[in-house]
Amino acid sequence: TMTKSSTDDPKQPKSADQTVTDPAQTPADFETAIDAAGFGMFNMLLLAAAIPAAMATVYETSTMSYILPSAECDLKLSLLDKGILNAITYAGMISSAVLWGFLADTKGRRNLLIVGFCADTVFVLGGALSQSVIQLMVFKYLGGFCMSGPFAVLMSYLTELHGRQHRQRIMMIVGVMFCIATLSLPGLAMVILPHEWNIRVWTLTLTSWQVFVGITALPSFLSFVLFFFFPESPKFLMAQGRNQEAMNAFQFIYRLNTGMPKDTFPVSSGAWLSSENFTSTKFLWYLQIKVLANEMMVPLKKDKTQGAEIKLPIESSETKDQDVEQAEKPPKKAGGMTQLRPLFTKPYLGLSCWVYLLNFCVLLGQNTMRLWLPQLFASINDYQTEMMLLEDQSEQSTSICNILEYSVNKTQLQLAAAELDSPDVVCRVNITPSTYTNNLIVAAAGLVAYMVAGFLVNLVGVKKIMTIGLFCAGCLSIGMYWSNSATVTVAIASLFVTMGSISATSVISASVNLFPTSLRTMIVSLEMMFGRLGSLLGNIFFPALMGLGCVPPFFMISFFMFAGCLMSAFLPLKNKAVLK
Repeated sequence: TMTKSSTDDPKQPKSADQTVTDPAQTPADFETAIDAAGFGMFNMLLLAAAIPAAMATVYETSTMSYILPSAECDLKLSLLDKGILNAITYAGMISSAVLWGFLADTKGRRNLLIVGFCADTVFVLGGALSQSVIQLMVFKYLGGFCMSGPFAVLMSYLTELHGRQHRQRIMMIVGVMFCIATLSLPGLAMVILPHEWNIRVWTLTLTSWQVFVGITALPSFLSFVLFFFFPESPKFLMAQGRNQEAMNAFQFIYRLNTGMPKDTFPVSSGAWLSSENFTSTKFLWYLQIKVLANEMMVPLKKDKTQGAEIKLPIESSETKDQDVEQAEKPPKKAGGMTQLRPLFTKPYLGLSCWVYLLNFCVLLGQNTMRLWLPQLFASINDYQTEMMLLEDQSEQSTSICNILEYSVNKTQLQLAAAELDSPDVVCRVNITPSTYTNNLIVAAAGLVAYMVAGFLVNLVGVKKIMTIGLFCAGCLSIGMYWSNSATVTVAIASLFVTMGSISATSVISASVNLFPTSLRTMIVSLEMMFGRLGSLLGNIFFPALMGLGCVPPFFMISFFMFAGCLMSAFLPLKNKAVLK
């Protein structure tokens, strides 16, 4: 009978109904286990730790745009140097995307977050101590190289530590965190950058912009320390076949959330039963495989010789869909090529290229405008101050063309003055708190946009929102040419960032729904890579076009926004059904 029951176990009719194995079946499924762990203190602490992590990822890509007006004399910055400093972080992110993707799947989410934030702290502090533009560029590139991993893995880690009913809400909360982080940066700049500090540290002299960059390393350092106190993602552990470690993680979460002893965790019955019946090792092995079959890759490969046991994951109608989705995922050893192959074959090739190009256009326009706004607003502030001194209050004094011409000429004069290093010609920057007020307004508009986006997407549909948002952004970019006052410029910039951020969010949402589950992660990764490439190129082309006049830079942005609008209009996506 013992031998018969052991062979009949996979079919479930005889042994599955017994009270011994029945409790172990559902609990050991990842979704059931994470639901049983509950929502409480652990999740609150995790979200608290996610705040500095979100700040660190935003600061890495946006810090340079705020120090450009302050650092142009110290670093002798040309317009192209400013563009490269804005863009080089994206170059680092692109070059390390594949490496971090591989490490996330093999070494774990938590380890990657710890290593990534630790390395980023070092490189941000290196950037703060930089004494030349080349040093700063190298450190910013390395910072981008390291931040690509935590940036991508943070969302996965947070979703994998929350149950199904909380995931959508958590994603919304994290999105708000990113918006608040974007809002905090101009606030920090307003407090620190107007000061004329010259702090001596050994042989180095630190100015206010270097102190500002140094302070932006604090969120990375906090994240590095805080993630030591959290467990590895149990989903990753189960996928690696490290079942007992996954169980320990579930029990840790359960104890913090409920205050109950680990032993009372309702999903632990299978594991405790196995430890009590340790002598029947074959039963222990079978129980773990049966329970975690839809998560583990290694044991399934071991059973390849036995045709009957391959069908093990199909246990019930409730878990069938999850198992099919898991089964679609390629084995870890097959790696990237197995995942990439469908994207280069007939059904998905055209669609995937369409989605990459769409994200390229959207992020080129959005991130170029966003990262050049601090420089633009600083130029407006300088120009208005200078006009007041000259008592020239003509109506056209703050038109965008005058501002850009002034900015280009001033940068060239400042660079010439810095190069001469003569006491007669001084390179001087005029930074006041009001320089960054407009940036706060634009960042606040981005936060409002994020809050409204979720409601609008569900009401109108992702495709319509994306198409209308990109069309409006293209029109606003052209409209910038006719801006004749600082107030109008701020209003247009705020609306542009609002429309651009809603569209960028919608692109990701739409692309996820266009492809099957097994391809979604790879699609989003490649899509973000093309988006970063667009951000990089846009930030280099923008200053080059500024030298040609005030029309080309804004027409470049509007061209790409209109191109994105056309592409989104022809996406094979239904407006509402796909979101359900």
